[in-house]
Amino acid sequence: MLIVAHGSRDPRHAATVSALAARVRSLAPAPRVAVGFLEFSVPGVGQALDRLHAAGEREVVVLPLLLSSAYHARTDIPAVLAEQRARLPGMAVRQAEVLGPRRSRTPGSWRPDPWPGPGAAALLLAALERRLAESWPVPADRSDTGVVLASAGTSAPAAVAVIENLAEAWRRAAGWCAVRPAFAAASPPRTADAVRALRADGARRVVVAPYVIAPGRLPDRIAAGAREAAADLVTPVLGAAPELARLLRHRYEEAAGAHAGRRLAG
Repeated sequence: MLIVAHGSRDPRHAATVSALAARVRSLAPAPRVAVGFLEFSVPGVGQALDRLHAAGEREVVVLPLLLSSAYHARTDIPAVLAEQRARLPGMAVRQAEVLGPRRSRTPGSWRPDPWPGPGAAALLLAALERRLAESWPVPADRSDTGVVLASAGTSAPAAVAVIENLAEAWRRAAGWCAVRPAFAAASPPRTADAVRALRADGARRVVVAPYVIAPGRLPDRIAAGAREAAADLVTPVLGAAPELARLLRHRYEEAAGAHAGRRLAG
């Protein structure tokens, strides 16, 4: 299992990814869990694969540490993996799904995940609720509290739609008066604008919940927007939440199981 993160000049980013990988390792003794970064941090993806190859691994499932299927998942990671497959022809390298939920063709619904237990949306909402509860005595009556679900941002319409869908699912499940998506880059609205819109709609309290895994430049921009608009609370990033570790394990099992099924069919 190779967890691939984007990387950041902010040292908190790599430290958080390492902590999450350690939590994944704690779930089961196998498979081997390694980490690689697309840029800024080390080891790079090529270095990580070299180390796995030297350790005798010949089949690797790459897990994008991403919450939406946007540019990095659809372009950057496949290009890097194609280059590495050409360089290491004796190693089978397969890319798993991103961590975020997958939108079905039916508006407002999720495509079922192929494993028992909570799906991706439920696990991610549980992680968001965990971070909120750790930071704030959440009121029993949430009907006058609005939440901004603040993502790093994407220009891919399908990825934006998934985040909008998740925001609405959180509102229905948790009883908030509203949950509005916001984006640190690429798509409107920005965090500050979403906070102001909730105030204008009558929310007495506004919480900003970063839908981001690790600290870095864009999460800092989310926090700055929350301060600018005087949000009541900004929760921490998702970090090494146990729900994310379970989700990584599920994505690994899904990809490995699909490959095994193809081999049997062949």
